[in-house]
Order: sequence, then structure tokens, then C-alpha cells
Amino acid sequence: MAENYKTREERRRKQAPVKKKTKGKRKNIFKTILLTIFLLGIAGLAVGATTFAIYAKDAPPLDEVLLIDPIASEVLDMNDNVYAVLGTENRDYVDYDHIPKEVEDAVLATEDVRFYKHGGIDLRRLAGAVVANVSRGFGSEGASTITQQIVKLSYLSTEKSLKRKAQEAWLAIKLEQNYTKEQIFEIYVNKIYYANGVHGIETASKYYFGKNLDELALQERAFLAGLPQRPGSYDPYVHPDNADKRKNLVLSLMYQHGKISKDEMDKAKETSILETLIPEEENKGTAYKYDSFVDEVIREVESLGNYNVYADGLKIHTTLDPNAQDYTEKMLLTDEVIEFPDAEMQAGIVLLDTKTGAVRAIGGNRYKDIKRGRNFATKLSDRQPGSTIKPILDYGPAIEYLNWSTYEQIVDEPYQYSTGQPINNYDNAHLGQMSMREALYRSRNIPALKAFEAVGNEKAREFAANVGLEYEKIDNPSASIGGIENISPLKLAGAYAAFGNNGMYNKPHTVHKIVLKDGETEIVNKIKPKVAMKDSTAFMVTDMLKDVLSNKSGATGGGAIIPGLPAAGKTGTTNYSEEDMEKYGVKKGDVPDAWFAGYTTNYTAAVWTGYEKRSTPLRGGWEYNDQKIAQQLYKNLMAHVSEGIETPDFTMPSSVVKAAVEKGSMPAKKPSSYTPDSNIVYELFVAGTEPTQVSAAFDKLDSPTVTGEYQEDENSVTFTWGHAKEKDLKFEVTIKAGDKKQSIGSSNGQSYTITNVQPETTYSIEVIAVSNSQRSTPGTASVTVPKIEEEEEAVPPEEDEAEEDKEKDKEKEKENKKDEKDKENNGSDEKDGNKDDGSGGAEDGSDNGGNDDPGNNDGSGGSGGQDDGAGDDGGDSGSDGDSNSNADRGNRGRNTDENGGSNGNNGRGN
Repeated sequence: MAENYKTREERRRKQAPVKKKTKGKRKNIFKTILLTIFLLGIAGLAVGATTFAIYAKDAPPLDEVLLIDPIASEVLDMNDNVYAVLGTENRDYVDYDHIPKEVEDAVLATEDVRFYKHGGIDLRRLAGAVVANVSRGFGSEGASTITQQIVKLSYLSTEKSLKRKAQEAWLAIKLEQNYTKEQIFEIYVNKIYYANGVHGIETASKYYFGKNLDELALQERAFLAGLPQRPGSYDPYVHPDNADKRKNLVLSLMYQHGKISKDEMDKAKETSILETLIPEEENKGTAYKYDSFVDEVIREVESLGNYNVYADGLKIHTTLDPNAQDYTEKMLLTDEVIEFPDAEMQAGIVLLDTKTGAVRAIGGNRYKDIKRGRNFATKLSDRQPGSTIKPILDYGPAIEYLNWSTYEQIVDEPYQYSTGQPINNYDNAHLGQMSMREALYRSRNIPALKAFEAVGNEKAREFAANVGLEYEKIDNPSASIGGIENISPLKLAGAYAAFGNNGMYNKPHTVHKIVLKDGETEIVNKIKPKVAMKDSTAFMVTDMLKDVLSNKSGATGGGAIIPGLPAAGKTGTTNYSEEDMEKYGVKKGDVPDAWFAGYTTNYTAAVWTGYEKRSTPLRGGWEYNDQKIAQQLYKNLMAHVSEGIETPDFTMPSSVVKAAVEKGSMPAKKPSSYTPDSNIVYELFVAGTEPTQVSAAFDKLDSPTVTGEYQEDENSVTFTWGHAKEKDLKFEVTIKAGDKKQSIGSSNGQSYTITNVQPETTYSIEVIAVSNSQRSTPGTASVTVPKIEEEEEAVPPEEDEAEEDKEKDKEKEKENKKDEKDKENNGSDEKDGNKDDGSGGAEDGSDNGGNDDPGNNDGSGGSGGQDDGAGDDGGDSGSDGDSNSNADRGNRGRNTDENGGSNGNNGRGN
């Protein structure tokens, strides 16, 4: 045990020095790490300082003019010519001594609570921002002081980069060295932007509330203090809810930093900013050329980034076509092109490039005395689009998702929504079965609803979203015929352009690019086209919409036809409910809105017309033109911009097939060789879905074989007929006797007898073979009943010659008469003897009866000639036989002429 213990002790002693060495190494490693971090930090600071110095060296110099006055922005058209300058309006400048302390407290509590404690850069605030940027990404949180904001607005761009931040910090330090805190605050509140073209807090106070700064209530001061952070998002006229939320946040900050009490905060939070806000319609800014277009440009620039068109000195390159814009304003603001019913009627128009979505012209309203009034072209969110929605929610999706053809048959009939509420067409009539094409160009409501139901709400919503009309859901079936809102001419034009651009959607835009005030930095508005639908869908919808602009019966867009210009389009009107009609006192046929959207391969235009107050109607009736003005505006504008340029027709893609269809077939069938041309239509099909089955509806049966015979013994005429087809056959029979015609009806019998026929009367028959939907041409036959000739009364022989004794006075006279008769007989015998070459001249008349017509070999004549003892009777019989035979030959000839030789056997054996 002892030995073992010593051994363990020895081992411990041997290990002890080793442990000390390990501990020393660890300390050395820790020192090395600290030294490395320190050196890296020094190096980092050196690199950072060097980088900072390099960036700061390129910073622009402080310019007092730029500190105080904003730089106006220029707006250029598609030809790079300036047509508007923004930011030149007057401002109310307020010096520091006239800024109330309460206003200063509100601004500093919101923007820079340590303003009087830092030298231009707030390191504490900067440290918090660094942590946020590391954890959530660069640029996620700012640490800019009021001083830095002035520098950024006056000299630098809004780009988030290390270079811009370094220059901003350097210039902020220099600004603090050259100006007092009071001067810096004064510059800030007079320079900052407050939305709607307003700069400076004094100007904003008067603009929004009609008050001087010292007259503002607490909630008004809080609103103005919070607005500059995001002017577009907190604009009280556009986003009133956001404005109130921002105001309440500022009040909380003021309370947090001890500027107001809790009671003051709570009371001010309860007061909405809208309660004292000047109404928007009373608060229009300074006008400029093409104000409706420029208003949209301003909104678009602000959506591209934190840019201030009134102060940032931008060059804004837009898509405006001055020729189109001038003509648009000429149409709306003068009577030279369109005759409006009155000055109050309004209109909104958007013209854009079909291929790119670039907006070429905007007609916002018809106000002549109100500048920058409501823009009905871009802000029309409270009106419904009527039937212009049908290609988007109904027929487009049916082709896209269900492969419907333009021939698809739909029945226009009494119908109901899924709720049980009846749906009507505009004329309260129903036209029965029709193609989808016809339903669209006639703008029938019931077929549109049926298409919408076949597609389903969700697919219809998806299709609309693909062309820029986004809805969270579409659960109202009346949306199928236009019962939906939040559609402006700008959005509608963008959607229709996708149909004309082979299914590619481009978001409508007015800005091409922005050049910042440094003259070098360009912000390009990158509009990327996206596939909204198949090219087959786009072309098939377009082809149907071309029929809207046609002279077809029932086509609704005749007033928008431009001769020689290939175009497609759709009309749309909304209606008043029964309650509205009673409330507003409008008449049946009056409407609140009339639309037209149309396009060529070059341009797309969408037009809305109506009155600012929905209660004022566009009058209906032939004597008024109100509801046609939308079509006229489209027609004139499209004709103007298309003049002198080539407008190609729409090209059918390989994914579409044009096929012949037998009209009325359901499902679609190919026409047969018997289908009349009037029953053949040509429709479009998605390739691979065209019909393959041939229709038999008009296939013709062969004509029946018909014969007729006169039955002398029964004094009747019997007709018989037959047909090569033996099964599933019926015959429609019509009899004619003289001038009288009678239908016998339909049966499967094959003979018919007419009794008690009249001499010298012609009886005819027409027989039509019928099998299902097939009918033959008539088979015919005719029989003429012969004339019955009366026999001569025979002279009886003299039975008693004793009578000569009784009338002696007459005997001589009789003998004289007999002599004269004998002389006549002798002459006749001489003639007969010459005719028969002295053969004895048979007097029985049989040869005369049998040989009057040497070409007649029928049985009737022959039978008369064979009976030598028949005498006159035989001759009469033969004559009758010839008469019937000749009459029959004549009838056969007439039948052959009428029926093209198909009845060669008619009359056989008569």
C-alpha cells in the first residue's frame, strides 16, 4: 500500500509542473486572441476611417441656397421634351422665433428627441440602428438626426449605401459647426415635405387646417409632426385611418418624453384628424399642364421610392404622347369633337400602348374651372364596369380553363342566381340557344352568368388577378355581369391590353425612368411582362370582341366602328335598381354609367362616362345620345392616334384552329356534304378540341320509287312506292286531284288507292321518305283517267216491208234517200279499196283500230285488233288503248322534267 501510495505521489509530482505549463499556455492564447481582436479593431478602424475619408472627400460642399430652397423637378414626355415643372409654388416661411414651443416639442419628440444634445450624429441612436441592421438587414432602421435629414434632402440622394451614409455624417458634422441648433431646426421645418405638394410646416398648417401655427390644437400639431416621415402613406385625404394612427403614435411619444400629460394625450387621441381637416374638394393645389396625367406621375414616382417631386430636383421621363394628350383634352374640354348633353357630364379616358402598357394619354375629367379635380380615369373606384367585365370574369376564363370554343352553345332562357333571385337581359327577352360568340357580341346576361358558374368563382378571380384586377374573393354571382367595383379606366385598359398582346400583361405605367439631381443616378421603372393567359385564349376572346364592332344583328358596338381599322372592344352599362329609380326619379332605360374598352395591336383605350353624382342619369331612348358618347370618345381618339401608321390585324397562333361547324349542333359537329351553306359557321377551337364527328342532320335519303295505275274495272287509281332503305322509314304522302291538294299524313304504308275517279282528271302523288332527321326529295307519279266515249246507236233492220203500203206517199221519198245513201257508200268503198290494194277492204274496222298508230305495240290496242268479230267495238277498244298510252307518255315526260330523271318508271302499264 505504501509503495503504491508513493508511486501515486510521485506521479502527481511529475504531473504538477505539466499543469502549470498548460495554464500558462491558456493565458497566452487568451492574450493572443485579445491582442488579435484589438489589432483587428485598430485595422478596422483604420480601414473604416480611410473609407470614411475617401467617401467624405467626395461629399458636395455646403450650399446655403440648397439648404433653404427645394429644387424643382422636371417632367418630360416620350420625346424627352419638358412639359411640366413641379415644386415652383409659393411657400409660407416661418422663422424660429415664430415657431410655438408646443410645435417644436411635437417635432422633436417624433424625429429627434436628443437634438440639443448631439453634434449632428446621435451615437446612442446610431448604436441601436446598427444592432437592428445587423439582425434584420442593412437599411432596416435609420438613425438619422434632424441635421442628417437636412443634409440628405439638400445634397444627397435617398439611396441606402455606405457612401451616402458616410457623406451624410460628414456634412452633418460640418452643418452643426456652421449653424446654431435654432437655425438648423428652422431650416428643417421649412424644408420638409408634407404631401400634396406642400413644403414647410406653416404652409401645411394653413393647407390642412386653415390655421396659423399658434392656433393649432394638440392633435393637429401631432399630425403635422408625424406626417413628414411617410407623406404618401399618411396623407389624410388618401389614407385617413393611417393619418389618425400616426397622430396617436406621436401623442404617445410626446407623453413618453414628458411633453404632455396623460390626460392631454388621451383627449387628443379621441379626436379624429378628419374633424378639423379642410375638405379635399376645397383644397386643390396649383394646376399645371396635363394635370390629370401629372397627378398619376406623382403617385407613381412616390411608389418607386422615397422621392419628393417638389424638392428633389428630379428629371422624370414619362410615357406621355403629347399629340394623344392634346387631342384627349380637346375632346373633353371643347365641343369641337363630341357634343355633350351638358357641362356637368363627366368622362375618364386612358390610352396606352397595347404591347408595353405605357400610358400615352389620360383624360381625367371635364372640369374647365376646377384645376386638379377628381381624376375619373385613375381614381374611379366606386362605380361598376357593366358588361365590360364579361371577357374577364366569364368568357376568358371559360376558354382558359375549360377549353370552350367560340361556338360553345349556351341557352338564353329564364334563369336565376344561386340565391334564387331572377336575372334578366337588358331587353327582358330570351333568345334561346346561341353560341358564346353571339352571346358576347349581343351582350346577353344569362349566358354570361352560366359561363361564370361553369368556371367557378375562384378561377374567375384568378384570371382577373392575372390581368391586374385583384380581389381577395369574388363571392357575388352578379359580378359576372358587372356587379363589382374598384375598377377604373386605367385598370380596365391594362386588362384589355393583355387580350391584344397575345396574353401578356404589362402593368399600366406613366414613368419610364427618374434621373436624380446628381444627373447620373437613374432609377428605371422596370415593368416586366408576365403571362396572364394562353395565347389561344387571348386570340379567341379578341376574335369574338371584333364582332362587337360589327354590323351583325344585335352587335352592341356599332357606334365605335372605325372603317378599315382591325379592332376589338366591348360596351358596358350599369343600371338603377327599382329602389334607385324611385329614389332618384329616373326613368326606365336611364343608366348611371356607360363604358367602352377597345384595342388594336398598337393602342388600347378605356372610357367611362357618367355624372359625378350617381343620381344624375345618362338618359335612355332613341332621342338621346348620352349612352353612346363613350363609344364616340373611343372611336375619335383611336382613329386620331392610328392615322398615318400601320395597324396590323391580330394574328391567329398555332394553338388555335378555325373549323367549320354545322349551326345548331350541340355538341359541335362537322357539317356533312348535305348541310346547306346557310347552316355552316366557322368558329375557333383550342387546337386538339375541334369537332371530329360529322353531323347527319341534313343527310338526304334517296327519293322513293313511285308508280301509279288506273283500274278501269274498279274505276280507281292505285299508287305504290318503295325505297332501298327498309328500316326506320316513314313516308309523308300528298295527293293532288286536278287543282285540289291534300296531305294524307305520315305512315309506313307503301300504297294508296283513290276510288270513284273522274274521267279526264289527272291524279298525282308526292311521296317523301323520312328517317329520323333525314328527308328525301319527293318521288312523284301521275295518272290521267281516260274519257269514256258513248257507242253509236245501231239502226235496226226493217222488220215489216208492208209499211211501204201503208205510206205510199212516203215510199218514193224513202227510195230517193236510199239512192243518195248508196251513192255515198259506193264512193267510200272506192277509197277503201285503194287503201288496201284491192284486198276486199274489211269493214269490221279491226285493222283501223289496231293500226292507226304503227308505233303502238302496247297490249290495249292489240287486243282490239285480234277479235275479227268485234267490228266497231274492236276499233273503239284499240282507240281507247292508244289514248291512255299517249297520255301516260306525256305524263312520264313531265315527271322526268320536274324530278331530274328520277322517276323514269312512273306511269308504267297505264
